[in-house]
Amino acid sequence: MAFKKSFGFFLHLIQCQQPPLCLSWFSSSPSSSFLRDIMVSHKEFATAGKKPGLQVWRIEKMDLKPVPEALHGSFYTGDAYLLLYTTAAPSYFIHMWIGEECSQDESGAAAVFAMQMDDHLGGGPVQFREVQDNESKIFIGYFKKGIKYQKGGVASGFQHVVTNDANVKRLLHVKGRRAIRATEQDLAWSSFNMGDCFIIDLGQNIYVWYGSKSNRYERLKATELAIDIRDNERRGRGTMHLIDEGEEPAEVIEVRHPLKWTSPYGSLLETALPRDLFCPSQISDASGNMKVSCVAESSPFKQAMLSPEECYIVDNGVDGSIFVWKGPKANPSERKAALSAGDAFHRMTPLPQIQVIPAGGEMTLFKQFFCDWKDKDETTGVTKPYTIGRIAKVPQIPFDAATLHTNKTMAAHHGMVDDGKGKVQIWRVEKGAKAPVDPSTYGHFYGGDCYLILYSYNLGGREKHIIYTWQGLKCTQDELTASAYLTVLLDDSMGGSPLQVRVTQGQEPPHLVSLFRGKPMIIHLGGTSSKSGHSETASTRLFHIRQSTSGATRAVEASSSNLNSNDVFVLKSPKVLYIWRGTGATDEEMEASKHVVGFLGGTPSQVQEGKEPADFWSALGGKKEYQTSTGLKKMVKPPRLFGCSNKTGTILVEEVPGDFTQSDLATDDVMLLDTWDQIFLWVGKDANDEERKEAPRIAKDYVNTDPSGRKGLPITTIQQGEEPSTFTGWFHAWDPKMWETDPLERIRKRF
Repeated sequence: MAFKKSFGFFLHLIQCQQPPLCLSWFSSSPSSSFLRDIMVSHKEFATAGKKPGLQVWRIEKMDLKPVPEALHGSFYTGDAYLLLYTTAAPSYFIHMWIGEECSQDESGAAAVFAMQMDDHLGGGPVQFREVQDNESKIFIGYFKKGIKYQKGGVASGFQHVVTNDANVKRLLHVKGRRAIRATEQDLAWSSFNMGDCFIIDLGQNIYVWYGSKSNRYERLKATELAIDIRDNERRGRGTMHLIDEGEEPAEVIEVRHPLKWTSPYGSLLETALPRDLFCPSQISDASGNMKVSCVAESSPFKQAMLSPEECYIVDNGVDGSIFVWKGPKANPSERKAALSAGDAFHRMTPLPQIQVIPAGGEMTLFKQFFCDWKDKDETTGVTKPYTIGRIAKVPQIPFDAATLHTNKTMAAHHGMVDDGKGKVQIWRVEKGAKAPVDPSTYGHFYGGDCYLILYSYNLGGREKHIIYTWQGLKCTQDELTASAYLTVLLDDSMGGSPLQVRVTQGQEPPHLVSLFRGKPMIIHLGGTSSKSGHSETASTRLFHIRQSTSGATRAVEASSSNLNSNDVFVLKSPKVLYIWRGTGATDEEMEASKHVVGFLGGTPSQVQEGKEPADFWSALGGKKEYQTSTGLKKMVKPPRLFGCSNKTGTILVEEVPGDFTQSDLATDDVMLLDTWDQIFLWVGKDANDEERKEAPRIAKDYVNTDPSGRKGLPITTIQQGEEPSTFTGWFHAWDPKMWETDPLERIRKRF
């Protein structure tokens, strides 16, 4: 599965005239006039969003009824629900969930309450329309143990009450490796298959049934869900039993009909095929109140396409999602009716998910489709993720090299396994072989070359190694191929223990930049460091100097005259040599500029931003607009974790929902961790050859097709059990001994 297809989507403009946009989904409902008249000050809104966490309500007789916390994650298929998730910021996420057998009245009521809660919370929440079996990753992430679908609903007399009823008899079909769903089925042999796991809930006894063809990871997730049922729905009073296919006790056999297999391998035969992309050109109703026109048919888009006076629909066809963006200056009635517009669009498409996003509340999944997206006070360039699973802007973790070995979270956020004072060896790829680089020139890299950098350091009395494969933007295809081959040979010669990090020019991780003993890493735009092939340098050269959050500094030769107020630049032409200091530049960046000047030669003149002489601009080819914001980069980029698996016979990539943990690393898969400025490939010890082979290609496609401009990010491959702190620090409470015993076996020993 290539990530490329998942980035295709369409942008539509919603144009509404007076009278305000009608709520089309209520037009046939006899209760619609009553629902529209419900006051915004509903009694349940009094506690909505008062503290961080999840609140759930069910629609009962056109009213909101709270669902007990012990039953969060359990949904009746005939009902509609309203959910509110509040972060510590606070930020708000409103979800309306629609069961597949839900009535028009109930779904309409859920929509009205969602809009009223949005209004009650100031119009700032992000709204989602969730459909059973097609929920968003954010929604699924609230229920890490899994979602349970139960038959019936309010109309059938089923009530959400905590009970220890010993007469309960139900069968739950558990599916999914990352997004866990348990759907109630008929309690009969015909509902079972060998490829999946099932929970047979008989009240006092809860059985977890393992199909003979199910794998260990699926069994683990089913068992965890059963434990959740016992601890919450039964308040700890149920008795757990783990049984394999063919070893069913008499109580289980008695409640089922004669054996009849429907599909011998169940979910093993399932594949996830991408949806077709399409773009309806217009949506309108008979009265002419609403018109939806297509603005652009392919990404990446420009942020300027979003006018603050309008609302827009973003159709992400392959991912099955619809985004509705509300401009800050749009008509109030139009903004409140945005979810209705999204639903009207949804009726003409097979896309199940709708997300309504206010301006200023855009999430990463929305921003990634705009190649030039910048938040207020954000400068150009890749931004840093500062926290895990949070929407709020939080302080950046300060860098302290002395604590790198003990503070794994800090090491991960800064991409530093240590302080960079270990042993460094560098080779240049030359004629298909490794040519040693003169240590006196360590730190200089040329865009026409490829390099192998071997870094060795000591951790807890054990020697560790990292192989950085640096690939210049102007190197040849032969050199690229040779660099990959030579990396493998070097890794093999060291027993396969080093970490391998592929680095593209301009995307150097902080740790690599820190290896040059306090000097900046200097990256030359083109040419080669080979004496036999050294090319002529340009007569006018501009070096951009920036210090990373970890304190390491990089000087990159720029191909244009674009300046940046946050940084320092060194400009050399045949007539002038200047050090230009932006208003937001640091003293450390100024100190690094001296090393660049020492390499270029000459006596520089220092100039402050705003006081440039005429010959400065003349050397740059004239004064042009440049990035003048000195604000810190505060945009939060939550890390994302994906599983790469071919258990269905086809390589599929599935995102882990919610705040991921170490337990989400499936040992029989290859996992992809995206920390925004670096990609990690974690190879489980039980991953098969096909997964190991395809995962690097998927990782490369993932970053190269990202419209936000992250092409060429470093990709680090890690073997299970050899995880560095730059990886483990993204996981809360990492346990290096976790896999010494099988998690499923640990659970089984408890029963």
